[in-house]
Amino acid sequence: MNIILFTNKRGQVWNFELNLMRFGIGAVTGMIILIAVAVYTGTRIAADDLQHVVKWQGMVEGQQAEIAEARRSAQADIDALTLRIGKMQGQMLRLNALGDRLVEQGSLDKEEFDFDAVPAVGGPGESEAVQSVPLADFLSMLDALGSEMQDREQKLSVLESLLMSRSLHERVMPSGKPVADGWLSSKYGKRNDPFTGKQDFHKGLDFAGKKGSEVITVGDGVVSWAGKRSGYGNLIEVNHGNGYSTRYGHNQKHLVKAGDKVKKGQQIALMGSTGRSTGPHVHFELLRNGKTVNPSKYIAK
Repeated sequence: MNIILFTNKRGQVWNFELNLMRFGIGAVTGMIILIAVAVYTGTRIAADDLQHVVKWQGMVEGQQAEIAEARRSAQADIDALTLRIGKMQGQMLRLNALGDRLVEQGSLDKEEFDFDAVPAVGGPGESEAVQSVPLADFLSMLDALGSEMQDREQKLSVLESLLMSRSLHERVMPSGKPVADGWLSSKYGKRNDPFTGKQDFHKGLDFAGKKGSEVITVGDGVVSWAGKRSGYGNLIEVNHGNGYSTRYGHNQKHLVKAGDKVKKGQQIALMGSTGRSTGPHVHFELLRNGKTVNPSKYIAK
């Protein structure tokens, strides 16, 4: 194939001879080279990208492992804190129960010492100064709080024991009058005998009142005698321990029997005039280590 090119310049002609076979072979060869270069370049790029992907995958797996370890460590810390807080809650429940018992034993105002209510607190605060508490400081605060609660529990337990001992002593120690309604009709000591007119020694106190009115015990104890006794008529004797016992004579009717446990203020008999008596009254005696003592200072308590 001949190709003739004419230009604008006069007399200038370009003549090309084109061999189609050679042109076709050259074109095919060029295309093959271009394709080979493109494939080689693409393969190199893909290989590089694959290396980067593998590297990124390794980094991601490492970060995931670190996150999983951090989660396990955080969960272990949370479990430990939960266990400690659970123990402290148990301690707080014991302290609340102990506080309630102390309020009751000490006859305190339950509204003032309400252990179930949150203590009243307050005061101005600056939001700019509020900061989160670091974990180490938080653990130190828990340790200090736990030690303080344990110390308070021990001290309150000692106080409870002292209050119980005092309460028991107060209930066992004879005090108060042996009648709910009545008046003192004869004192302890020397007096003129109401039957003979002669001077004798009165070993107790007489409380006169209405026949059938209440006779009450002046302390916790155990009934050691409930029956007739010469001069006393129907007599009740109560042993209070620590060497103390009391007697209640001339009763109309007994409401307890020997061996019964009685509480302070409990009705044990009905007032009467049995035995050596001029009218309804209670002959009240207080004995210490088997000997009668003047009950006056005890009934005044």
